[in-house]
Amino acid sequence: MKPAALMTGHATRAGTEAYIRTYGAALAEGHYSDFLNLHLKLSSLGLGTFPGAASDEADECYAQIVQRALASGINVIDTAAHYRYGRSACAVGEGLRRAFAAGVARNQVFVISKGGFLRFADGMPEDFDAWFETHIARKGLGRRDDLTDVHLLSPGYIAQQIEDARAALGLETLDAFLVDQPEVHIPRIGKGALNRKLQSVFTVLEQAVKENKIRCYGISTFNGFRVETDHDLFQSLTSLQGLAEKAAQVAWQDMQAKHSFRLVQLPFNQAMLEGFTRFNQATGKGNVASTLQAAFQLRIYAMASHSLAKGRLAAAGEDALRGALPQFANPAQRALQFNRSTPGLGTSLAGISMPAHLDDLLEVARIPPLAREAYLKFYQRVDPM
Repeated sequence: MKPAALMTGHATRAGTEAYIRTYGAALAEGHYSDFLNLHLKLSSLGLGTFPGAASDEADECYAQIVQRALASGINVIDTAAHYRYGRSACAVGEGLRRAFAAGVARNQVFVISKGGFLRFADGMPEDFDAWFETHIARKGLGRRDDLTDVHLLSPGYIAQQIEDARAALGLETLDAFLVDQPEVHIPRIGKGALNRKLQSVFTVLEQAVKENKIRCYGISTFNGFRVETDHDLFQSLTSLQGLAEKAAQVAWQDMQAKHSFRLVQLPFNQAMLEGFTRFNQATGKGNVASTLQAAFQLRIYAMASHSLAKGRLAAAGEDALRGALPQFANPAQRALQFNRSTPGLGTSLAGISMPAHLDDLLEVARIPPLAREAYLKFYQRVDPM
C-alpha cells in the first residue's frame, strides 16, 4: 500500500496570527506568547500526550482532544516517539488530520516531537539483547556504547526517529524536534563525552533543518536545567548553543552558518520552581541568570513540562494558590494559571488524555495570566511574628 502523502508546511508568523483571530478570539489577552526567533504566536498552554493506556480507546480519545483543542485556541502539541509505545504520535496524527479537514491550517499549528528513548511497539521485550541487535544494531542505528538503560543517543537513531515522527504525525516538516533527557548518559560516560555525542546528534538535526524535515531543535531535560552549576547533570544553555553552532557549520558547510537550537523544555510547576528561582546559567552577556531568564536573553523559547507534576497538582495544589486564585474551580486550573503567568515561560504543557482535562485547560485560557507584580508575590517571604 502506498504511504499517505505528508501534509506540507509548518507554523508561520502569518498563520499563527491568523489562528488567533479565527480560533483564539474568545480567549483572554495574553494567552499567546512570542516565539521570537521564528516570529510565531504560540498558546501559553499546550497539549502533552504522555499519559494514558496503550489502547484503541485512548487513541480515539487523544484524536478527539487534539481536534477540539486546535479548534479552541490551543495551537501547541507535544509528543514523543516512545509515548504510549509509539501510539501517542499516531493518535496526534489522526487528530491533526481531522483538524485540518475541519479548517485549521497547517501553518497555524506548532507540533513538537522528541526522541532518544527506545520505542517498544509491543512492550518491553523479554530478550532485550536480541531485540537491540535486530532493531538497532543490524540497521546501523546505534551501538551498545550509545545506550544507557533504554536511552539511545546516536546520530542514526535520532535521524530514524525524525522519520518515524513525520510518518506517524503525517507532517512533512516538524516544527521542532527535541533530544529527550540526554543527561541520563552523564553518570556512565561523563559530560565531555555526552557533549561530543550531542554535537554529532545536533549535526544530524541541522541537516534535518536543511532538508526541511524540521524547523528547529533543542533538548528536553528533567534535571539538567534545575540543578546547581557544579552538579554533574547540569546543562549550560550557552554551551549547548556552542555545540549547535559547530554542528551548523558542519551541516551547512559554512563557517558563518546560524544554528537552529531554539527551544528547550524543563519541568516547572509550583513544587519544582528551579527554572525561575535558581540562578545557574551564565549567559555570556555579563550576568548569571535563571534558566528562564537566560533562555529569554539567548532567544531560546522555554516550555514547561510536568505542569501538573504527572497529575499530583491536579488533585491538591499549594495553599497559597488556593487563596490567591479563588476564581478557579480546582487545583488543576490554579496550577496551570500559576505556570502560564511565569515570566520567561512561553508555553506550559499538560498531559491531556481525557476531555475533562481539556476543559480545565480551556477554562484557564479564557482568563488573562497574572500580572507580573501579582505573580511575584508568590515568592515573597513572610517574616515570622
